[in-house]
Amino acid sequence: MKPLLEVSNFNVYYGESHIIRDLSLKVLPGQAVCLLGRNGMGKTTTLKTIMGLLAQRSGTLTLDGDSISHARPYQRACAGIGYVPQGREIFPRLSVEENLLVGLEASAENVKSIPEFVYDLFPILKDFLKRYGGDLSGGQQQQLAIARALVSNPKVLVLDEPTEGIQPSIIIEIEEAISKIKQERGIAVLLVEQYFQFAQSLADYYYLIENGSLVTEGLTSEMDVAHVQSYLSV
Repeated sequence: MKPLLEVSNFNVYYGESHIIRDLSLKVLPGQAVCLLGRNGMGKTTTLKTIMGLLAQRSGTLTLDGDSISHARPYQRACAGIGYVPQGREIFPRLSVEENLLVGLEASAENVKSIPEFVYDLFPILKDFLKRYGGDLSGGQQQQLAIARALVSNPKVLVLDEPTEGIQPSIIIEIEEAISKIKQERGIAVLLVEQYFQFAQSLADYYYLIENGSLVTEGLTSEMDVAHVQSYLSV
């Protein structure tokens, strides 16, 4: 099957520090892929580079067969990559509804209204439409951040630490929502995650990186859990 999102031989630097080293990964249509590794290993840097927030010194990025290696971040969003950054980065002084409307700016289909499916995924948001984003709990803010990325109906949803600082009941709701969009809407998912059980349950495929380089990869169902966890332990 042809990859929907493909990273080929990324090399990324901060100044002269070589952070990502010849990293390649791919996400197939309707697939959930998890990028695993300890803190400081280059996971967030990889996602920021995919989004165009950082520039790769070499390597290519394709989305649905088209090169977007030199596209600006807003062009990548409009091409079909929905991004939920670490820390959520919602607009605290905008209402829930206004936050969601901002997400529509990335819609390639010029959609002007918030699609109902995001309320089906996260019903609490419909109840809190007029509430300021900053007044929501951490878990509710994460749901809002994911919904904001989904309103444009992206081809790929990119999530950076979606369970960070979230209470267990909300983690379950987020896992169910991501599974649903993958199965029912065919949206592919690429996530970085520290919560191993969440990643193992949700992802079809995984990549493990250490110091910016790929260590191992494979189907999650065939993962050597002890081997992978040896790289994740501090």
